[in-house]
Amino acid sequence: MDIVASFNRLKDYCEREDFRGWDPYDGLNSTVFRRLPWLPDRRLPRLAWIQMMKRTPFNLRKVMGVKKAYNPKGLGLFLAGYCNLYKREPSALYLDKIKYLADKLISLQSTGYSGSCWGYNFDWQARAFFQPRNTPTVVATTYIANALMDAWEITKEQQYLTVALGSAGFVLYDLNRSYDDKGNFAFSYSPQDHTQVFNASLLGTRLLARIYHYTRDVSLLKPARQSAAFCCDHRQENGAWSYGTLPFHQWTDNFHTGYNLECLAAYQYYTHDHSFRKAIEKGTDYYLRTFFTEEGKPKYYNNKLYPLDVHNTAQLIITLSRLGLFGQHRPLMDKVLGWTINNMQDREGYFYYQLRRGLNVRTPYMRWAQAWMFNAMSLYLLEIKSDHDQNSYL
Repeated sequence: MDIVASFNRLKDYCEREDFRGWDPYDGLNSTVFRRLPWLPDRRLPRLAWIQMMKRTPFNLRKVMGVKKAYNPKGLGLFLAGYCNLYKREPSALYLDKIKYLADKLISLQSTGYSGSCWGYNFDWQARAFFQPRNTPTVVATTYIANALMDAWEITKEQQYLTVALGSAGFVLYDLNRSYDDKGNFAFSYSPQDHTQVFNASLLGTRLLARIYHYTRDVSLLKPARQSAAFCCDHRQENGAWSYGTLPFHQWTDNFHTGYNLECLAAYQYYTHDHSFRKAIEKGTDYYLRTFFTEEGKPKYYNNKLYPLDVHNTAQLIITLSRLGLFGQHRPLMDKVLGWTINNMQDREGYFYYQLRRGLNVRTPYMRWAQAWMFNAMSLYLLEIKSDHDQNSYL
């Protein structure tokens, strides 16, 4: 397995495409769907259309009028990846990409909110809510703001840090809060919903904690901790999390578990508050025991193998790096990464979306597959260049 060669094929593909691409959830950008009578205004047809476009083994986007586009979160993941590459090997070429992507992200901000924030480049119908195009979310905002902080640490371009720090206002004043009887709360996914999705709330915690690291604004600590406490109180006895609190959010999956652990580790690192150390340890044990097979396949759910999704491989690398477990669990990581490269990377360099039982989706989704694998593999290469676990939060 030649990981460097695999990464270079991926990098070449993404650069050829100028980081534009399709997304699993961009179906409502279809000019065909938007011209249909009454369907675009109704929840169930929107949901069904997105699922059809996402799951079909044939890429229908060209015939359905969905153009390749920039996705802000995807660009944030690429930006963080180029920062990893620059740390590994300082290069003017990487520096140019960092500045290009950071400037592009600043131009793509959503406007009219209390702080810097970003959404997706498409209308999005989920089971719990509808998000119009460019509606900012805590998920997109956290990944982008973190990438801008990474870029500032390399370039010292003040605008990158100023915009990133400004995202605290969005988290604190635009997101809704759902409280428990202890006074703790979950941040909502966006200003337009009241869902209690654990990875989303913990991403808000992570962002506030890192901003505190730069500003020493102690007013950020309490809400960051309250969100972390709410989410940890909703863990299962075995250390696992469901996706959220709603009845149809009761599944437990691979990469969202990784998100949760990474966010708690970041909170602990930036605030020096070790209150959730046992939650991290128990959750990590559950994560590693549950989601990866002996042959290196990344399971999607705790109780089901399929679909085999490239996102789960990417998050394994990131989670182990951020938890300081890269060296200890490198054999597992190499096995999973090797299986993914051998079975899910196209000759053109891009990674497939999902392998399903008897039905594979090979569409080259830019954010979901390419950006995540670019981010993760750049971190992998940084880890093996330096002493293991130098990029850890723990």
